[in-house]
Amino acid sequence: MRLANKTALITGGNSGIGFATARLFVAEGAKVAITGRNRETLEAAARELGPNALGVVADVTDIAATEAAIKRAVDKFGKLDVLFANAGIGGNTPLSGTTLSAFEQVLTTNITAVFFTVQAALPHLNDGASIILNGSVISVLGNPGYSAYAASKAGVRAMARVMASELSPRGIRVNVVAPGAARTPIWNRVAPTAEAFAALEQRVSRTTPLGGIAEADDVAKTALFLASDDAAHVQSAEIFVDGGATGSPAGAPIYRA
Repeated sequence: MRLANKTALITGGNSGIGFATARLFVAEGAKVAITGRNRETLEAAARELGPNALGVVADVTDIAATEAAIKRAVDKFGKLDVLFANAGIGGNTPLSGTTLSAFEQVLTTNITAVFFTVQAALPHLNDGASIILNGSVISVLGNPGYSAYAASKAGVRAMARVMASELSPRGIRVNVVAPGAARTPIWNRVAPTAEAFAALEQRVSRTTPLGGIAEADDVAKTALFLASDDAAHVQSAEIFVDGGATGSPAGAPIYRA
């Protein structure tokens, strides 16, 4: 049990990577609080996770709601050993036709809310705790139409290093897990049907050296490593879970003879 007697809080823990991570953390002995905006899916997720889980409705862009959610988690389970700031949104923001509100919504959710989630959790974190921020390969790939999303995730990787510097005196580790394409609801807008997602998966597979698309559990296992004592001397790292798409793109099937 790699997280026995530890308490974790995961934002956006009601689906996708957040839920997969919560499920794995509980299996590894942790008590886990999850937050999300949708009460129905949140309550269903908490029921599935069992008695060592707590679901609290909170939108990460609402600082007061986030503070209240963290307080509820601490009141129930005790001070936090792990914080996974996972909640985020996608968003297509091309140079032509993007509104200010659309651009700012992505930044507010994906970076501003992450900062204030960490700030709200800080008084409730044990010394030696682990903070994990959810990044993305989009921060380095230059995908057309994703300026706001890329900027927000690049900001997360830079912010993590600053936080690590500030929190190292308390032994608190701050690291980033950066997923590539993974089978999660974040694709629902661009691939809303099974046929559309199959086409997307085929396209992604051709540009991924290891082929295929990641499962949410693949990312969750990396978060587990960063949360556990196995990563006791890992600080300000960014781990890409992308099948080699960023590190060795020339190995992708599309480039093979």
